[in-house]
Amino acid sequence: MAPRILLARHGQTAWSLSGKHTGRTDVPLLEEGRQGAKLLGERLHRQPYGGLPDVEVRTSPLSRARETCELAGFGDRARHWDALLEWDYGAYEGMTPAEIQAVRPGWLIWRDGVPEGETLAEVTARADEVVAWARSADRDVLVFAHGHILRSIGARWLGLPLDFAARIRLNPTSLSVLGWAYGEPALESWNDVGHLVP
Repeated sequence: MAPRILLARHGQTAWSLSGKHTGRTDVPLLEEGRQGAKLLGERLHRQPYGGLPDVEVRTSPLSRARETCELAGFGDRARHWDALLEWDYGAYEGMTPAEIQAVRPGWLIWRDGVPEGETLAEVTARADEVVAWARSADRDVLVFAHGHILRSIGARWLGLPLDFAARIRLNPTSLSVLGWAYGEPALESWNDVGHLVP
C-alpha cells in the first residue's frame, strides 16, 4: 500500500482568530482550539481511522501544535520535528494581511516571501524533506503543524511549485489526507472540518 500523509492543523489561537501571521511566536491554544483538538482526536479514533495504530506521528515543537497532538490522543507516539515549524515570517511576524498590504500593496507571501525571514526556497526545502520522509516506507504518517507549512507540503506532495499553496486554504483543526490516484500523488481530502460541526 502506498503511504499517505495525514495533515492536522493546530487548533484556534488568538492570533489565528485575528488573522495575524504566527510563525515562531509560541501562541497558546484558545479553549475553542483545545475543544477542536479533542474532537479531531475522537474522529481519528473512530473508523475509518480506528486510532491509526501503525501510523508514525510527528509534530511541530511549537506548543499550539504539540498541545493539539496531545489532546487528540497522539502525544505519547509523537516526535518533535523542526521541519514542521511554521514559516519564519521575519519582519511580518504578528502582522495581519491588511497591515502588510498597507506597507506593501499587492503583496502575496507565496510569490514575494517575507523580509528578514525564511525564503521561498527554504520553505520549499523543508516541505520537500517532509514529503520525502512520508514516502520513505510502507506506512501512513500523521503530522501536527501549521497552516502555511502544511499548505506547502500539500503543494510539494503534488509536485507543484510552492505558489500553488495560495489556492489551498486550511482552517484551524482541519484534517487533510494526501494520497494517490492511479499511481500519481493526489489530494484525497483537504481542509476537512466535519468533526467540528455539531
